[in-house]
Amino acid sequence: MATISDRQVARPAVREVSTASKLDPRRYEGQRVFLTDDENCLTQPVRYDPVLLETLATIVEEGTFEAAARRLHVTPSAVSQRMRTLEHAAGQVLLRRTTPATLTAAGEPLLRLARQLRLLDEEAASALGNDEVVAVAVAVNADSLASWFRPVLRDVARRGGVALRLHVEDQAYSHELLRRGEVLAAVTDEPRPVQGCVVEPLGALRYTPAAAPELVERHRRGRGVDWAAMPMVVFNEKDHLQDEVLAAHGSPRPPVVHRVPSTADFHEALRCGLGWGMALHPQLDADLADGALARLPGARPVDVALHWQRWRLETPTLSALTHDVRRAAGALRRRRPAHGGPAAPPGRQPGRPPGRQPGRPPG
Repeated sequence: MATISDRQVARPAVREVSTASKLDPRRYEGQRVFLTDDENCLTQPVRYDPVLLETLATIVEEGTFEAAARRLHVTPSAVSQRMRTLEHAAGQVLLRRTTPATLTAAGEPLLRLARQLRLLDEEAASALGNDEVVAVAVAVNADSLASWFRPVLRDVARRGGVALRLHVEDQAYSHELLRRGEVLAAVTDEPRPVQGCVVEPLGALRYTPAAAPELVERHRRGRGVDWAAMPMVVFNEKDHLQDEVLAAHGSPRPPVVHRVPSTADFHEALRCGLGWGMALHPQLDADLADGALARLPGARPVDVALHWQRWRLETPTLSALTHDVRRAAGALRRRRPAHGGPAAPPGRQPGRPPGRQPGRPPG
């Protein structure tokens, strides 16, 4: 866009032009005429090309430049050139050229932007009547997925038009997936919003130290149990809920620690007498009633506070999903804090051990 004026404008993109060769000489006869190039008069230029951003997201999802090229139907050299162009625009290295390719810290906000643009594009196509499926990536901890979160799946299925991409991740780590742009929403124990996100409290999951009655009797010591000797069950090597209980009783880990990385199988391992562990309510309630499991004497329930974090982006898909999560989390809000027992703080503080860990599929 250009502006013609008889006065020079204080802009860098100004040059004096000859009326003889470029303008109507009759209109501007005897005048000095300046031509002002105005790049911003209609719209701001796009800072990052959406095609380049989509290429970045595809590389991260596929793992290699070659796989991304196949998905994008271009050559690997074209993918490489796009990344060089995007990195030049950003002024920083965005990808580590490893196998699989991984983001640098500078690449994380651009991956978020790429996926936000993708979501908006898919929703626009769907609103215009195209048979477009909107992909929604969500991080949720396994114990939530096995319990209160299940109605969300039914609600998403009922609406249709959405492909849910669930990342099973511990509540102490799921906000990191948001920060890296890998998901657009997460169930997390972090109450502080990730940059570019909004957060709201959901309620709490309750855990109680429990074991098979015969195991409890075998390791009973006076009015309590021998924590240092009784076998223990953890979800995986990052599961520290049990360790928090041991620390509260001043006990080290026992010699025998079993790993059972499945919500349903973890609970079944406790029923079989494999060891003691932090049993999730309400699954525990029926086993306490019929005597299949017993609370460990001297131990109190632990409540783990959960929050819903999502992109600060108002779209029909995100709004509907948030409504579904709020409604399903009503079961969490109805639970009272453990009477006299230690409750997890509203979000783990830096340096504290995390709770139940990733990869725990629902039973």
